[in-house]
Amino acid sequence: MTNFVAPQWLMRTHLAIGSERSYIHLVTKADTASFPEAEGQGGGLIHPLYATFALGRDAEWACRLFVLEVKEADEEGIGTALSVYHEAPTPVGASVVFTAKLTELHGNTVVCSWEAHWNSKRIAHGTQTQRVLKITRLEAMLEGLSA
Repeated sequence: MTNFVAPQWLMRTHLAIGSERSYIHLVTKADTASFPEAEGQGGGLIHPLYATFALGRDAEWACRLFVLEVKEADEEGIGTALSVYHEAPTPVGASVVFTAKLTELHGNTVVCSWEAHWNSKRIAHGTQTQRVLKITRLEAMLEGLSA
């Protein structure tokens, strides 16, 4: 069995499992289920409600609040997993409260569970995972990619 050696960023963190961070998002027309690039092919505006993909983006931001607290200037977080369970419709103009809860810190990985509420009703929940990497490592990873 090997001994666990905590990375530098984990040793400097003040975060505890179970810590929570919140973010409030005002739903706009830009957050609705719309696929303008597929207009005329079944796309366009699907419905004027908060889209599942927009919920996922905003959940990622709520969970990223933990990464912002632990990363150094030469580091960045990169998402590696996201689950979204969309439970209830939410209209444009709604103020949605996202609450992220830290569930795991291991190696350079930050794992959160999250919930989104509108008017005290849970509209979505899920999990999100990020890794904290040196920016130079991210840049090296990007060098080999091309579209």
